[in-house]
Amino acid sequence: MAELTPIIQLGNPILRQKAAWVESIHDESVQKLIDDLIATVAQANGVGIAAPQVANSCRLFIVASRPNPRYPNAPEMEPTAMINPRIVDHSTEVVKGWEGCLSVPGIRGLVPRYQAIEVEYTDRQGKLQRQELTDFVARIFQHEYDHLDGIVFVDRLENTLDMITEQEYQNQVVNNT
Repeated sequence: MAELTPIIQLGNPILRQKAAWVESIHDESVQKLIDDLIATVAQANGVGIAAPQVANSCRLFIVASRPNPRYPNAPEMEPTAMINPRIVDHSTEVVKGWEGCLSVPGIRGLVPRYQAIEVEYTDRQGKLQRQELTDFVARIFQHEYDHLDGIVFVDRLENTLDMITEQEYQNQVVNNT
């Protein structure tokens, strides 16, 4: 049964480590971690979560876009486990968009990301997947992928003026859409 897992916060050294390759996808502990991450991201109103955010330094994350109070305009998709992911190609176009992070509560930032990416990852059944992601879902992938290399979104800000509080984000961005 899936359990909610505590989300570690910025300052915890695990968030700054390069995560280890997942060797045994079918291992019971990996499958349970996937279920726990899916439950945790849903409960936290996130659209993605990486294993390092729950103090498990392995190359696994969940992309789970859906409208919620933190991201009311997010597209709907099934939560997808992405194991040992990589970006194999990307667009030349970079766009800035608002991001927050469950490990950096209370802050949002305008982060530049590739508009489109081609990715490969192994799914929870052990099958290699390759797909193109665009716009918001591409942003989620890149954000979570950064966590696997010890990078958080504030590291990507071009300027500290691109940062606001969660409350101001809700007031300025969400309430004016």
